[in-house]
Amino acid sequence: MSEKNSYKEIIKATSIFGGTQFIGILVSIVRSKLVAIFLGPAGMGIVGLLTSTTDLIGSLTNFGLRTSAVKNIAASYSLGNEQQIAVEVTILKRLVWITGLLGMIITFLLAPWLSQITFGNSEYTNGFRWICVILLFNQLTAGQDAVLQGMRKLKYLSLSSIYGSVLGLFLVVPIYYFFGVKGVVPVIIISSLVLMLLTWYFVDKIKIAKVSISKEKTWQSGKIMLKMGFLLSLSALLTTGGSYLLRIYISNTGTVVDVGLYNAGFAIIGTYVGMIFSAMGTDYYPRLSGVSHDKIETNKLINQQGEIGLLLLGPVLAIFMTFSGWAVLLLYSTKFLPVTSMIAWASLGMYFKASSWSISYIFLAKSDSKLFFLNELSVIGYGLFFNILGYYLYGLEGLGISFLLMYFFYFIQVFFVCKKKYDFILQTKFLKILVQQFIIGLCCFLINRYVTAPYSYFFGTLGCLFSIGFSLIELDKLFNLKSLIRKS
Repeated sequence: MSEKNSYKEIIKATSIFGGTQFIGILVSIVRSKLVAIFLGPAGMGIVGLLTSTTDLIGSLTNFGLRTSAVKNIAASYSLGNEQQIAVEVTILKRLVWITGLLGMIITFLLAPWLSQITFGNSEYTNGFRWICVILLFNQLTAGQDAVLQGMRKLKYLSLSSIYGSVLGLFLVVPIYYFFGVKGVVPVIIISSLVLMLLTWYFVDKIKIAKVSISKEKTWQSGKIMLKMGFLLSLSALLTTGGSYLLRIYISNTGTVVDVGLYNAGFAIIGTYVGMIFSAMGTDYYPRLSGVSHDKIETNKLINQQGEIGLLLLGPVLAIFMTFSGWAVLLLYSTKFLPVTSMIAWASLGMYFKASSWSISYIFLAKSDSKLFFLNELSVIGYGLFFNILGYYLYGLEGLGISFLLMYFFYFIQVFFVCKKKYDFILQTKFLKILVQQFIIGLCCFLINRYVTAPYSYFFGTLGCLFSIGFSLIELDKLFNLKSLIRKS
């Protein structure tokens, strides 16, 4: 595949998944706004503590099956081996039922302890017992997502997300309106159930051969998935655990309101900036797995993905840093304005997250789960340290600063690890785009911070336009964007 065609393939995959997600983003804006009004920061803090606790247990019991299964299914799909695809899918379906039930049972049994350690009382024991069912729903959803992603059914994967958002709006918002905080547990369950049923529906649309596999065969083949997924699961557990400990620290040192504000601030980054990561990663991981045996192709694809990621994210981050206050008001309410500076600092960190994100996928593509785990363990450790120190010194703003520091060091770390282990080369083009986009973003950040309105919006808008123009020019250089637009 020529270099320009490779760039086009990346953009095509991103646009398929990212474009259809746009509707989901609009729905999410409406939903977030209404939920913020009905629950307030304290209510959102409760949601964050409940979901982060179940995420922690899910990380322990899901064995990283989605990630390991995607690699196996993608490998069989690229070879056109329908029989092997059927075997992989059948084994995966059995494993997600087992691991999902395991997570559900553990959550139910530990409910009193979880309530005590999370909220400092037993008030939410029954709440944890009710939401234990989402451990099963989420694991079944993860298995179905792995089938869709591994077989490159990006349209189905994105449509399930869109329909889930739309249905969630009509089902969830009325519950919060009538029941307020008391509706939190039903909402968590309903949201998880709806997404599971949708992914189930789309997987059923794919023609997959029926195969008969014995329990012994399931165990023998499943061990390979579980072995790779275990360290991935352990890494996810530690990541979720770090996030959980941070929320507990914020809740005990500050208030549950601060937890809600923290959740809301990073929900903005995670939902609207993270959409681009999701759109790119859905196709990037299977593609990188397919060329992971070829050092030259691996280097080329990682650099290309990093360049495209920065060019797409740059303008979005510049807009966030210029209009972060307006974004908070649009998505939430005036009660959430204290997170404005946190969002701006975190947006600066996103440049380094985007760069390190594209490189770090090499661990998964090469099935080097041990090195992946050690790499993630280190960043979880110093990331938690930065977060606690940042909140202690500067409150919510300090959490944004710590996010920037964490991903700056992580970018340096992952580059040198991959350079030594896999002979990875960071191409000049990639580095040039990172530096230029970061400088533009930094200018927008400083304007927003030190120039008073309305002048800050005027000069900030110029910075955003400059970032957009730079991205368009660079994209045109990479794969003749003007010609592609004219053809469409």
